Amino acid sequence: MNWILLIIAGLCEVGFAYCLGRAKMSSGVAVSWWYAGFVFFLAISMYLLVKVIREIPLGTAYSVWTGIGAVGTVIIGILIFKEPVDFWRLFFITTLIASIIGLKLVTN
Repeated sequence: MNWILLIIAGLCEVGFAYCLGRAKMSSGVAVSWWYAGFVFFLAISMYLLVKVIREIPLGTAYSVWTGIGAVGTVIIGILIFKEPVDFWRLFFITTLIASIIGLKLVTN
């Protein structure tokens, strides 16, 4: 169950990064809503991270959490914010995904 919560926490990290990106592109009242979304996802993400480190080693949990956030944010950047895609960017994202899976496999 803790691993599922950790994945959700990582996805919430992607959520707050997405809200930051949208806030940067917005103006007026919309900016406030995007920042509210940022705070919402940030709070959930941090709460879940604190909860899972009771059972999953801190180094593993934090690495997986940031890895999910990094991979998800790059994917959102490419698909939604039209950021550049090249071989090396995809290569290193793939190695990051492999590292996240590896940490899961070697952690009891």
